[in-house]
Amino acid sequence: MQHVLQISRKIDYGLRAMIFLASVPTGAEGQAVVPFREVARAMQIPEDFLAKILKTLVNGHLVKSARGSHGGYRLARPAHLISFLEIIEAIDGPVQLNVCLAETGKEACGLSSSCTMHSIWRDGQDRMLEVYRKAKLSELAMPAAAGPQLSTLRVPVLTGELPSFVAAR
Repeated sequence: MQHVLQISRKIDYGLRAMIFLASVPTGAEGQAVVPFREVARAMQIPEDFLAKILKTLVNGHLVKSARGSHGGYRLARPAHLISFLEIIEAIDGPVQLNVCLAETGKEACGLSSSCTMHSIWRDGQDRMLEVYRKAKLSELAMPAAAGPQLSTLRVPVLTGELPSFVAAR
């Protein structure tokens, strides 16, 4: 059973893929395009699942794709302009701590006007969203020593041990 406040596997994999893409060195020609299979291998994400997530991120204008034998994915914008919140919402839609905080214009709960918990849920959500909004991809990119390195074939590979956030899985 999944805990209500637990981040989904889809979001976790999407964030890891974006962190990997943010870690790809930028050269004179801009950011290199990375084959999705390389992202999947390096970040230990099932390929079929990652393909769907990357399509969602392309549709969310966070990632650009290139077709062909040298195709793959790269960030659509510089990493310092992409927040954790944008990635999460592109993958799973708006974040809400409780159903009563849905911003649909309709009251999701008939008790919200007299509910003593509503202000606590609102405060918790506001704080959580602020943390996600402030966390930029550039701050989370893997250090050069542990991050992706481009080989002569322009295929990124991880050197050394996996970063702690991957190895802990």
